Amino acid sequence: MRFLIVSDIHANWTALQMVLANAQGDYDQVLCCGDLVGYSAEPNEVVSWARANTKAVIRGNHDRACSGDASELEWFNPTARAAAVWTRKTLTPENTAWLAGLPRGPLPIDGFQLLHGSPVDEDEYVVSTFDAAPLSGYMEWPLSFFGHTHLQGGFFYRQNGVRRLVKPGLGETESVFYLQPDTKYLVNPGSVGQPRDGDPRAAYCIYEQETRAILFRRVEYDIADAQRRIRAAGLPESLATRLAAGG
Repeated sequence: MRFLIVSDIHANWTALQMVLANAQGDYDQVLCCGDLVGYSAEPNEVVSWARANTKAVIRGNHDRACSGDASELEWFNPTARAAAVWTRKTLTPENTAWLAGLPRGPLPIDGFQLLHGSPVDEDEYVVSTFDAAPLSGYMEWPLSFFGHTHLQGGFFYRQNGVRRLVKPGLGETESVFYLQPDTKYLVNPGSVGQPRDGDPRAAYCIYEQETRAILFRRVEYDIADAQRRIRAAGLPESLATRLAAGG
């Protein structure tokens, strides 16, 4: 089985379409580590696609905030809050109900698991090896995929400690590694819709179970088009400008 694993799409339909085109023919099922909505201008297109095409999706904090209790918005900065309020008004009732019913992670999937933040807290940001080190004991499977940070890469655990996984460089479109025995992995496919690692290209990964390969990929998309859609929706200008910076 080959899995296309995406995360943090954040209503960026333009970026998602390019990811799907780039990955075409390389996967059998789609999984998502959360945050389908928030920040960008096409939440209904993204959620409708997810409803029809994904094997499993776990909820992210923006999915909760845009479909449930409005008190969730208290934890958002003003820009994220403005986007979430707009999204709550824009989502169809059917898409809102579907988002509200998404499960929280960890969610087991065929020998591995999906998370949004961390194995112990769906809202925790796992950014550094210092953040990742204490989590090994809470990982119920040797392989976990997570999102939330918008940083492609992740971590692997061996007896001598925890180290980072390497994502593609700015001049590369793919990097590949193979799962090793006696090793735990916490893998972040990166953000489709709003990367924050200095690379504005949409990020995703492919997991090939048979070969035990994980392929980190980056793909260019029409950022100007996504920016136009954000501005036309009346969303905060910073949400448009940050797309070009990848941060």
